[in-house]
Amino acid sequence: MKRAEHGRMVTVSYIGTLDNGRIFDSTEEGGPLTFTIGHDQVFAALEQAIIGMAVGEAKNILLAAADAYGPRLDENIIKVKRELFPAERELRIGEKLQLQFSGGVERVMVILEVDDREVTLDANHPLAGQDLTFALRLDTVE
Repeated sequence: MKRAEHGRMVTVSYIGTLDNGRIFDSTEEGGPLTFTIGHDQVFAALEQAIIGMAVGEAKNILLAAADAYGPRLDENIIKVKRELFPAERELRIGEKLQLQFSGGVERVMVILEVDDREVTLDANHPLAGQDLTFALRLDTVE
């Protein structure tokens, strides 16, 4: 029976949930995920949990926040002057913006707060600070 090993291409099906049971991602609609172990295509901790699994085997894998998207960092939350945005531009809490910073660096940020003077933006990944659970099945190994 084929087992997942470093350097092998694997296909997995999964449902990803948070501690509160909310599903954050699933392969049910988009089809299974295919990647090569050791090519930095998924979290390293997830790869390590998959190594050694046999085709058809299923298990639950818990990734601590530090092994997934990392902690939420206060330094990723910034306040900018409202005047930096066009006056006619409606800014909505929860809206995602892609902003370009000096040096050509682009970041996706979420609007947390808006008033007449300032806009508070969050560059943390939406799942930062969250432990992730994957109900996972190894479908194929190439």
